[in-house]
Amino acid sequence: MKFLKNKLNPPKILVIGFAIIILFGSFLLTLPIATKDGIGLGLIDALFTATSATCVTGLIVVDTGDTFSLFGQLVILFLIQIGGLGFMTFATLLFLLVGKKISLKERLLLKEAFNNLTMAGLVKFVRRILLFTACIEIIGGIILSIRFSFDMPLGKAVYFGFFHAISNFNNAGFDIMGDFRSLTGYVDDPFVVLTICALITIGGLGFIVLNELFEYRNTKRLSVHSKIVLSTTFILTIGSTILIFLFEYGNSKTLGPLSDWGKILGSIYQAVTPRTAGSNTLPIGDLTHSTLFLMIWLMFIGGGSGSTAGGIKITTFAVLTATMWSQLKGKTDVVLFRRRMVHETILKALTVTMCGMLIVVSVTIILSIIEHRHPFMMYFFEATSAFGTTGLSMGLTPELSVGGRILIILTMFAGRLGPLTIAFAITRRRQQESYHHPKGNIMIG
Repeated sequence: MKFLKNKLNPPKILVIGFAIIILFGSFLLTLPIATKDGIGLGLIDALFTATSATCVTGLIVVDTGDTFSLFGQLVILFLIQIGGLGFMTFATLLFLLVGKKISLKERLLLKEAFNNLTMAGLVKFVRRILLFTACIEIIGGIILSIRFSFDMPLGKAVYFGFFHAISNFNNAGFDIMGDFRSLTGYVDDPFVVLTICALITIGGLGFIVLNELFEYRNTKRLSVHSKIVLSTTFILTIGSTILIFLFEYGNSKTLGPLSDWGKILGSIYQAVTPRTAGSNTLPIGDLTHSTLFLMIWLMFIGGGSGSTAGGIKITTFAVLTATMWSQLKGKTDVVLFRRRMVHETILKALTVTMCGMLIVVSVTIILSIIEHRHPFMMYFFEATSAFGTTGLSMGLTPELSVGGRILIILTMFAGRLGPLTIAFAITRRRQQESYHHPKGNIMIG
């Protein structure tokens, strides 16, 4: 046992840990008590749902509200919370509750789980994460509960409010509205739209950024990481809102019938949710191709590092954009907020992006071969949504064959852990090379 423990490095332990949680969740969802019909979910569908919840994706093969009993929905909610914060966060919480000392091995795992650069203050950081999460989810749950109480009994409203607050803060996108309609009934409701958009955005910033914002009153400074995440999030949100508003303004199936205020709210929500949240207030299948392609790009980018979001991450996108701009201007240094990006950071950004592109392209091609009954855009959208752990779908997910469902399960798992594991692997200390190959010049472009 000690031999195995020494053999498993932190990235491997994270992968195995998530796999065990998914398998346990799958087992619970197959129990008769988990579904309203008292039969339980089939093995593949249970595995798909558990993977989607643990990887905070939101893709569903059966409607959550119509299919699952209260027990099944609570299992999904538990998997979402574990998946969003990471199982090491909960393990640390248990250790703290029982008074167990956090060992060096466990601190290394926490460092890997949160994509942190150092191990300094990790336990204190975890405590703050739990505090931030509790406060944000409670506030969001209360606001949504009050709003839902006008449409349903108080007890049900409270349950709906907190379920959707937890789901969206963790960027999972699961809903219990029923009939696969997500939040389309609240497309022009400012309380629901703005509250959930705030939850999605805060969850997607990353706990490092939230911690720095919390300490800003004392430090009066933000790291270059936080500045990049905050500024890029703002630019992507505002820019995407404007583009979606323009693309969908005359679409009679989406924004067309809404008031001007409703059009703005609808545009904001669809601009925020592709950042790996997964819920929607407009029917995704009725959006224009321009909007769908924009959402694919947003899903691929995702949210901040160390957050509840997926994708290649905002910082990766910012570094690559800055690299391109520097090359176009003929500069050798890549600079963001008056800080020069080191060569290793640029290589990591390129590696994560290329791996992500390879996964999305490969899954899209395989889906088009396995399914071959739908437009190509549906496969491309589904593959990107699974990799970015977003959960948005043009309606393909429930119609997937067994092979297609297994492929999406693997893609969601890879999207949640793949680029993260790659980033950790290439940040390990490298052995000093004893020799170098001669330089070679090739033509690019």
